Amino acid sequence: MKTKVAPKPSINIITLGCSKNLVDSEVLYTQLKGNGLEVTHEAKKDKANIVVINTCGFIDNAKQESIDTILRYADAKEAGKIDKLYVTGCLSHRYKDDLEREIPMVDSFFGTNELPRLLKALKADYKHELVGERLLTTPAHYAYLKIAEGCDRPCSFCAIPLMRGKHVSTPIEELVKEANSLAKKGTKELILIAQDLTFYGLDLKGEGKSGRQLKELLERLSDVNGIEWIRLQYAYPAGFPLEILDTMAERDNICKYLDMPLQSGSDAMLKHMRRGITREKTEELIHTIREKVPGIALRTTLISGYPGETEEDFEETYSFVERMRFDRLGIFNYSHEENTHAYLVNDDVPEDVKQFRSDEIMAVQQGISEELNLAKVGQTLKVMVDRKESGYFVGRTEFDSPEVDNEVLIPAEQYARLGDFVTVKINKAEEFDLYGDIIA
Repeated sequence: MKTKVAPKPSINIITLGCSKNLVDSEVLYTQLKGNGLEVTHEAKKDKANIVVINTCGFIDNAKQESIDTILRYADAKEAGKIDKLYVTGCLSHRYKDDLEREIPMVDSFFGTNELPRLLKALKADYKHELVGERLLTTPAHYAYLKIAEGCDRPCSFCAIPLMRGKHVSTPIEELVKEANSLAKKGTKELILIAQDLTFYGLDLKGEGKSGRQLKELLERLSDVNGIEWIRLQYAYPAGFPLEILDTMAERDNICKYLDMPLQSGSDAMLKHMRRGITREKTEELIHTIREKVPGIALRTTLISGYPGETEEDFEETYSFVERMRFDRLGIFNYSHEENTHAYLVNDDVPEDVKQFRSDEIMAVQQGISEELNLAKVGQTLKVMVDRKESGYFVGRTEFDSPEVDNEVLIPAEQYARLGDFVTVKINKAEEFDLYGDIIA
C-alpha cells in the first residue's frame, strides 16, 4: 500500500509597504534559504504551498491593500490552492486580535519583532551566523541598509511607534560588516533607511560613545571598498546633526541627496503635529544644507488636510513649497490613525478638500520639477543603469532614489549593462524624466 508523501514546503513571501518592510522580508528570505527551504519573493506564478504576507499598517490605503491581499490568499487557502498562510509586519502587529477574529483562515499572525517565532512556525531555525547576511530582492547593484528600528519622536499623526516600538540603533560594526558583505556580492549603492536617520546612535552605549553617531557611521560606510554611492533617506529636521553635512560634502561616494519629510509649511500645523520645529527654523536648515552641500537634491513629503488645517494654513504651505523649490516632493492625504495623539481631535477636513489641496501642491511642484530638469539639458551626468524596458535603459543619477524619484532614459540600442555606471549627456527633459545618450 502506497503512502501519500507530503509535498516539499515551498514558501512565497509577499512584501507590502515601505523599504523597511522590504529589508525585513529579505532577512526572512535569507534565514529560510539558510535552512535549506525553497523560497521565492513575490513569485509571479503562485506555485508555493505556503504564503507569508509582510503587511503595512501605516495609513488607510496601505492598510486596505494589506487586508485585500490577506483576503485574496485566505480565499486561495479555502479553495485548496495553498496549504498554509502566515501574516507578519506592521498591520499584523497593530491589529493582531482583530485580524485573528475577522480572518480565521490565516494560520497565524506575527508582530514586527517576532522573526524567531515566525521561523519556528515555518519549521526553520533562527541562524545567528546569518545575522548581517542578506539575499537581496532588489537588483544586486543597490540595497537598502536599515540602520535603526522604531522611533522615539512624538509626531501626533504617526502610528509607527505603535507598530515598531522605540528607536533602537544597529551597532556600527554590524552595519559595516553587512555593507562589506553586500559590496563583495556586487552592491554598489547603499540606501540608508530608518524611521529617523538623525537619531542614530543616541541609544548606543560604550567607551567613547555618546550622542548622535550618524557622522561616524557615514565615514565608516564610505570607506567600504566597492561602495560608490551612499544615499540618506528619512532625516528628521528637528535636531538635525549639522556635522554630517561636512562629511557629505567631503566624501565623493556620499550622494548629494537628502530625503527629509517636513509634513507642513504652516507654523500652526507644525505645532499641532508636534514636530518640534517652526517654518522659520526649517527654512534656515534648508539654506544651511544647500550652502554646505552645493548642488544637493532635497526630497520632502507633506501631509494634506491635517485636523484643523485652514485655508490660511494651506496657503502658507503652498507658499513654502514655491519658495523652497524642492527637487522632489510627495504629498499624502491625512489618515486618522487610532491611538495616535491626533486621533483625539476631529478629522474635520473633508476628503475632497484634502485631495484638492494635494493636487494644488503637486501642480506647483510639477512646474518646479520641470524647470529644474530643463536646466539639466546639455549637462553630462553619472548614471547608474537599473533596468531595461520599452526600448530604453532606465537609470538614475545620484540625485534620485529608486522607485520614487526621477529616471534617466537611454535608447536601448546604446550599449549598457545593468548595474553599470555610465556618463550620459542629457538632451531632453520632462517633469519627472530625463533623456540622454551615453558618451562614456
